[in-house]
Amino acid sequence: MLALVMLINRAGSMVLPFLGVYMTNHLHFSIENSGIVLSFFGIGSVIGSWLGGMITDKIGEYRVQSLSLLLSVPLFCLIPLFTTEAGLAGIILAQSIVSETFRPANSVAITKYAKPENITRAFSLNRMAVNLGFSIGPALGGILSAISYEFLFFSNALAALLAGLMYIWFFKNRARLAKLKAKKVKKAIIIKKESSPYRDSKFLIYCVFCMLFSICFFQLFSTLTIFYKDTAHLSQQNIGYILGYSGFLIVLLEMGLVQIAEKYFTLAFTMLIGTFLCGISYAMLAFDYRLITLVLSMTLLCVGEIWTLPFMSTITALRSGENNKGAYMGLNGMSFSIAFIVTPYIGTLIAEKLGFNALWIGTGVLAAVIAIGFYFIVPWMLKDKNKVEKEMI
Repeated sequence: MLALVMLINRAGSMVLPFLGVYMTNHLHFSIENSGIVLSFFGIGSVIGSWLGGMITDKIGEYRVQSLSLLLSVPLFCLIPLFTTEAGLAGIILAQSIVSETFRPANSVAITKYAKPENITRAFSLNRMAVNLGFSIGPALGGILSAISYEFLFFSNALAALLAGLMYIWFFKNRARLAKLKAKKVKKAIIIKKESSPYRDSKFLIYCVFCMLFSICFFQLFSTLTIFYKDTAHLSQQNIGYILGYSGFLIVLLEMGLVQIAEKYFTLAFTMLIGTFLCGISYAMLAFDYRLITLVLSMTLLCVGEIWTLPFMSTITALRSGENNKGAYMGLNGMSFSIAFIVTPYIGTLIAEKLGFNALWIGTGVLAAVIAIGFYFIVPWMLKDKNKVEKEMI
């Protein structure tokens, strides 16, 4: 049901991939100003991830997810009313704060309802729902945006409303039972006070590398669609189809590729090849942007994403304790959110000043460095965690 709620919510994911095109083509913002406005989505994501992680540990993931989904509805509807850079930046900041509190709470819910041995596959199932929704949303968004951009925002609002109502309907009683069970457990045992992730130096280093990876990967949501439009000369419908293809491909491949990685690869090696493939997918765009190359690039990006993102969540869950998972998930979510601030501005600035070729080659080189970093950081961090747990036993 968590995955189904996510599917419905993300089926309305039409705004973010087309926001850059909306600002440059419809509102006639410059590429650089569009990047600045998109950065406010990242600022809101940082605040939302921090806030979501903090309040999830206090009031529970059920309330956080319910409020996030329902409060997103009016904010999506208000976005078309703001047509200046400052106004649009402000409403996107507010919408982002509200919507991004959902992520750490959702991650905690996955760890709560999944069996320990299925944790990576549980995150993968949820990501499959995200990507199936993402394959529907942008493809439909490309068609709707050709008619009216306002349809994008209202469709997102409708999807958030349906997801919120379904979540509340299914999880209301389960959340109440889980709360009663937790109270009984507290009476039976003394809960160990666990340290803050903000004082976990090894995890902080890991989050820095997650942020750097996100800066590379999130070109997908900002500069890549502008590149498709301005350099590759794709129509909005074709941009939507390529983005839809990426979501559909991940739905087809993710569970199988995740099981292969779990069976034959270590976590460190999986992160290495996943990050490296993402870098290759961008670097190749500097040399050719025919349609077949664009599809191949997106295919490699999807495989790299499958072997990176769900395992990031697994590693975070393994590093955290029983009573501070929200804080750990929130801090890791902040690393993605900071990338949302940095990526649009840096990406559009490099594209405008140095050209897209420099952007794609630089992204590929940075991803290769990050891949090597993950290969050494992950076992270093988890080995330390396992040692501490054995000493406690």
